[in-house]
Amino acid sequence: MSMTDPLGDMLTRIRNAAGRRKSTVTTPASKLRARVLDVLQTEGYIRGYSEVSYDDGKAEINIELKYYEGASVIREIARVSKPGRRVYVSVKSIPQVANGLGISILSTPKGVMADHEAREQNVGGEVLCHIF
Repeated sequence: MSMTDPLGDMLTRIRNAAGRRKSTVTTPASKLRARVLDVLQTEGYIRGYSEVSYDDGKAEINIELKYYEGASVIREIARVSKPGRRVYVSVKSIPQVANGLGISILSTPKGVMADHEAREQNVGGEVLCHIF
């Protein structure tokens, strides 16, 4: 069975694991997932991640979730641009999440980055997800 939204699958795995207070969660590896996890780690939403390769050529990513005083740092994580409806924004219309307390992750021509970094570099792109 093929997966139509691999990034949405990873975000759902993170959301479910945080709801169950798990310390780690695994997901199949891909370059886009790794770039999104780089942004999450830089912004302080996860502790880190590591990629594990197996003999059959498949790879997985182990994600270490972050908690503060028993509660997950990620309160809400939502996919914005989906396979059936892509959402693109210009630099002037990049959305603010929770009045600046959260972030939007964008896929831009200069790579995957957080909303504030896209504003600094003056680039727009596809809004992948919102996190706060």
